[in-house]
Amino acid sequence: MTRAADLLARLPIPIIQAPMLGASSYEMARAVGAVGGLGSLASAGSAPDEIEADAARMRADLGDAPFAMNLFVLGRAEPPADEVDRAIARLAPWRAELGLPEPAAPNSFAPDFTAQFEAVVRAAPPVASFAFDTLTPEQVATLQARGTLVFGTATTVAEARAWAAVGADAVVAQGYEAGGHRGHFLAPVDKSLVGTLALVATIRRSVEVPVIAAGGIMDGQGVAAALALGASAVQMGTAFLLADETAISAPWRDAVATAEDEATALTRAFSGRHARGLENRFMREMRAVEDEVPAYPVQNRLTRELRAEAAKAGVADMLSLWAGQAVTLATPGASGVLVQRWWAEARAASDRLGDMVRR
Repeated sequence: MTRAADLLARLPIPIIQAPMLGASSYEMARAVGAVGGLGSLASAGSAPDEIEADAARMRADLGDAPFAMNLFVLGRAEPPADEVDRAIARLAPWRAELGLPEPAAPNSFAPDFTAQFEAVVRAAPPVASFAFDTLTPEQVATLQARGTLVFGTATTVAEARAWAAVGADAVVAQGYEAGGHRGHFLAPVDKSLVGTLALVATIRRSVEVPVIAAGGIMDGQGVAAALALGASAVQMGTAFLLADETAISAPWRDAVATAEDEATALTRAFSGRHARGLENRFMREMRAVEDEVPAYPVQNRLTRELRAEAAKAGVADMLSLWAGQAVTLATPGASGVLVQRWWAEARAASDRLGDMVRR
């Protein structure tokens, strides 16, 4: 058994709380880890010193229980000035609605990935997960030498193979249903939209490392289904959006709580990278030009103040309301209690299935 397979097998509850930048919190990750799941810190927006401090704090809070830290694999963004100017002009009417003045072009668009990565190496968390691209074999080996397992996000079989080729310990199979940003990196988004069940099955056949199912899993029945398919664990994100420890704003929470069936859609208007969220006016009215916005993280940085002001003003129509397809199944409660409930449901579902099979 590999180290990753052993860690996942030893989890009392094989549920991983997804790292959701802007939605999950330190308290959520700690609560999930405390009841036997695997909590994840969304460290992609953190400075290096914050990353090291969070890891030390998590160790102090959880003792020997494992936890994960997540980063986005990004190069330095250096967009042409005229592209940034056009993007700012495109957002001007939206900013005017909220009374925001015209902004100056930012000097930087995202934290430095190299510095973040080096901080994760120093912090040496039990698990480090990554999205948007693969690491190099040397980077993977550096983390593993520190005792850190590497989990890579894949939206296709080819991406899973790419992660296996650089030495990743496990693959997170992110299905089409998942909320938030798509992790695709080898093919355009329209060639990377595979459902979770199909993706888990085909990736399992194609790589030797453990596979973690992600996307559309909202309750114990979904957990049981993914595990029955052969996933070593499941990763749940949208299911935590109404949890007590959520970091989402009040209008985002209200939108999730009142979401209608089939209310989500993919957009790149907010961030420059395709992501799934509850459809709103910004997504609809920007759809005609969303292919023209700068790539992530440039557009994401340019809409940051707009989104912050919209949250403050309670204007959900200008917020990135990231959520997965089964968002209507989200329920409130303490994160640890939710995880325990889902695991009890999964065990009951497994028992029912066993009874059916044995008839």
